[in-house]
Amino acid sequence: MAGKIRVGVLFGGQSSEHEVSLASARSVIGALDPAKYDVVPIGITRQGAWLSSGDPMQELRAGIDPNSIPRLSSVLAPDPSGDGRAELVQIGPSRNGGQALSAQAGEPIDVIFPVLHGPYGEDGTVQGMLELAGIPYVGSGVLGSAVGMDKATMKRLFQAEGLPVVPFVALTRSEWEADPDAVLRMAESKLTYPMFAKPGNMGSSVGISKIHGSDEFGPALDEAARYDRRILIEQGVDARECECSVLGNDNPQVSVVGEVVPGNEFYDYKAKYVDDNSDLIIPAELPDHVAEEVRSLALRAFKAIDAAGMARVDFFVAHDFSAVWINEINTIPGFTRISMYPKLWEATGLSYPGLIDQLINLAIERNQDRLRSKSALSEKGADLSV
Repeated sequence: MAGKIRVGVLFGGQSSEHEVSLASARSVIGALDPAKYDVVPIGITRQGAWLSSGDPMQELRAGIDPNSIPRLSSVLAPDPSGDGRAELVQIGPSRNGGQALSAQAGEPIDVIFPVLHGPYGEDGTVQGMLELAGIPYVGSGVLGSAVGMDKATMKRLFQAEGLPVVPFVALTRSEWEADPDAVLRMAESKLTYPMFAKPGNMGSSVGISKIHGSDEFGPALDEAARYDRRILIEQGVDARECECSVLGNDNPQVSVVGEVVPGNEFYDYKAKYVDDNSDLIIPAELPDHVAEEVRSLALRAFKAIDAAGMARVDFFVAHDFSAVWINEINTIPGFTRISMYPKLWEATGLSYPGLIDQLINLAIERNQDRLRSKSALSEKGADLSV
């Protein structure tokens, strides 16, 4: 690609991880080399409006209501030339009282870097829109993103691939609300205390509760049900929490292994972003054979969900090293300079700016590979008669 690459950095979003996204995006934008890239910040408000003019980052940090901003919001529109670029198009009021589209001045965007965590960003929804727009983007595609976000589907796929996960029970919010006593009996028949209740689709430990006994079961499931219609109940294990970063497309590489030592009872949202009382140990103090097992399982998990670009895989490692379980895979992990994903790569020998360079190159590479696949509907003269 000749000249500077025009990168749209997409941040904010409608999930409860909105603030985490802003922190990650500020780091990414600050690390993009101006000699290589033109940066187009694109913010998504908590209400779902896209902002690209003015200072989207400042407006989102200030919590400005987009309805009070006397300008247009923006969306991406595909470039029909098929060369993998897209233009920002603005939406605003039309003369007949509806909504109208108008092209925004500026060069087309070459690649999108989504720095969105949680639903409506990490779960395949934005990725599907970018696929329709025909624009390269950093990270996993629709399938990998959706499976990586849905914990129950992820774990079932891991089980099908022979990957170790802790015992779990999956249910819906409607099942819980219809018969809480039956859910409690079912969970206690399959799991032992402590357990963890989690929203099926959420990140950053939002909505997760540790359940020490039956008296805590109901409040924990109510909390998880606040965030998603799908709920997961997992067996608690007395283990160390380790993480490994993966980078690549069809031939991914793995970083060294790191360990999280939570300052709270478990690595919850407050421990991650508020209390600042947890330790990150890089590399983790593990026997060589255990570290290699973690790295091998991280690669297998990455390939199992058809991930691409980047992912952080989280593990439980038994204190006596007798077992390793995969907890989950995160397809858009935290991306500040002090987040575990880039820190693991830094310890492996890849700098933060270098990591961003590689991710952008991988996005362009993956889009070029996608364009090799022919669609029956795009074939000239295709006969669609029945």
